[in-house]
Amino acid sequence: MNRIRRLLRWFLQVDVPAPLRPDAEVAAEVVRNYPWNFAVQMLDFGLFWFSASFASSATIIPLFASKLTGNTWVIGLIAVVAQGGWYLPQLFTANWVERLARKKPVVVNVGFFAERLPFWLLVAAALMAMDNPGLALVLLLIGWAWHNLGAGAIAPAWQDLVARCFPVDRRGRFFGVSAFLGAGAGALGAGLSTWLLGVVPFPKSFLLVFGIAAVGITLSWVFLALTREPVQALTAPRKTHTEFFSGLPALLGQDLNFRRFLFGRMLLAAGNMGMGFVTVAAIQRWHVSDATVGVFTAAMLIGQTGGNLAFGFLADRFGHLLSLRIGAMASCLAFLVIWLAPWAEAYVFGFAMLGVGAAAVLVSGILVVLEFAAPERRPTYVGIANSAVGAIGILAPLLGATLAGWGFDVLFAVSAATCLGAAVAFSVWVLEPRSRVRQGLPQNGKGRG
Repeated sequence: MNRIRRLLRWFLQVDVPAPLRPDAEVAAEVVRNYPWNFAVQMLDFGLFWFSASFASSATIIPLFASKLTGNTWVIGLIAVVAQGGWYLPQLFTANWVERLARKKPVVVNVGFFAERLPFWLLVAAALMAMDNPGLALVLLLIGWAWHNLGAGAIAPAWQDLVARCFPVDRRGRFFGVSAFLGAGAGALGAGLSTWLLGVVPFPKSFLLVFGIAAVGITLSWVFLALTREPVQALTAPRKTHTEFFSGLPALLGQDLNFRRFLFGRMLLAAGNMGMGFVTVAAIQRWHVSDATVGVFTAAMLIGQTGGNLAFGFLADRFGHLLSLRIGAMASCLAFLVIWLAPWAEAYVFGFAMLGVGAAAVLVSGILVVLEFAAPERRPTYVGIANSAVGAIGILAPLLGATLAGWGFDVLFAVSAATCLGAAVAFSVWVLEPRSRVRQGLPQNGKGRG
């Protein structure tokens, strides 16, 4: 046991001394390495998105599973893992990440085994698909759960690494440009995977598709490993896990502004309860063709791609809450149009607005949390926010399915109203955290909030 503990400490560079440097020196290093870190992390981001499109949770993974089993519960399990696997583990690893002076060893060293390596199990599943579909299904489920839970476990460290490497007024453009290029790369990958699945017989088609995903994910890790982290010694006292979790109610009790943000963010997550039913509604109401569904997908991708770029620069200039307000209103408008659509073509605009809303969540929903907390508490704030959103993300589709049983009009009306509530909360209830810092107000929201 002691040998394993020493190996882990070496793996995470726990015993390597971290310099205690003035903030000005750290800030100068961040600016000096900004072009390098922008380039290597953007390459990681783009290649990751391209590769992940060959193992899409919405299309490729369920399609492969459906060829191995007719059990619909398996398809549902895949969706639940995809929805909650990334969000839910973060609160449980936040304290561990917070105690480390270096975040890069978690993201790179642990991330290789926890997030990247599981893709090779998908390749193994494709190899087994013809001779032993039962074993192939087991490998698929293990690899899929391993990847999603592993990515969630290291996510607080990755987000803290981003916060360390990019100044607060440049994070938006990094995320926006990277997501813009990543979405384009993902669209290219989706087209290529569609072609491969159409011309190559099963299971060789999935062997190729998952093989491209695994190779690409591994190569993207190489670029991530080139990140230059500005290391600084920790000054906050370390907490046991019992102390950490027992202190969370007090933290939330003291931070009124963050509590209000969490309420708005969870409302926005709940508002997306209708997203998974929009295509079904279009098919049932208007009997649209498969080609028209392809147009819907393209419209959403265009909305998200343009939104990624726009929100990145907008957030750097005006703060992330503005982007979230616009994104919430775009989602509200989308569900209103889909609810009241007089013809099928109106769904194209609705899907484009859903893409804009998704872009706001991707860019600003992640980055704004980093601005609520002092640097030494960032992993905790990230863990709280993302685990809360993950819980809602699992429950929202179930609520959506219940409302859809009463009628799509009810579902889309409730979705629109919930997104509108989130927009109102972000507009009149939550203060921009970046403005609080500039005004010299407490960063954790104590006092007036």
